[in-house]
Amino acid sequence: MDLQKQKGKKLNPVKDVLNKFKYSFQGMAYCFTHETSFIFETIAMIFVVIFGILLDISFVEWIFSILSLLLVMEVEFLNTAIEATVDMVTQKFHPLAKIAKDCGSAATCMASFMALIVNLVIFVPKVLPFIVK
Repeated sequence: MDLQKQKGKKLNPVKDVLNKFKYSFQGMAYCFTHETSFIFETIAMIFVVIFGILLDISFVEWIFSILSLLLVMEVEFLNTAIEATVDMVTQKFHPLAKIAKDCGSAATCMASFMALIVNLVIFVPKVLPFIVK
């Protein structure tokens, strides 16, 4: 919750929305600068866009490809939030902390597998004719 709201002050609705965007961009910046896997996911997105353009994928293929990769990034944001919260609560080993972190990581892993499958289904048929002649 925003500190100004906690103190009972009401924000201008426009300023409130702008602050929400500011906090969102701060979260994205944190992941870009601190999470190695987020950087790899961004690189994957760049390669997919390049190959999508070169291989002239259809509009529907673009939708599935980009949405699957954005889902991985969204889950990575949530996983980072889970890890930060657990670390804030305890720095010591605790079985429940391990479960929370492992499940967050598993969610990212599953989203990554899903994105891989979606993009393989889209790109393999387009690349095969170049490989097998």
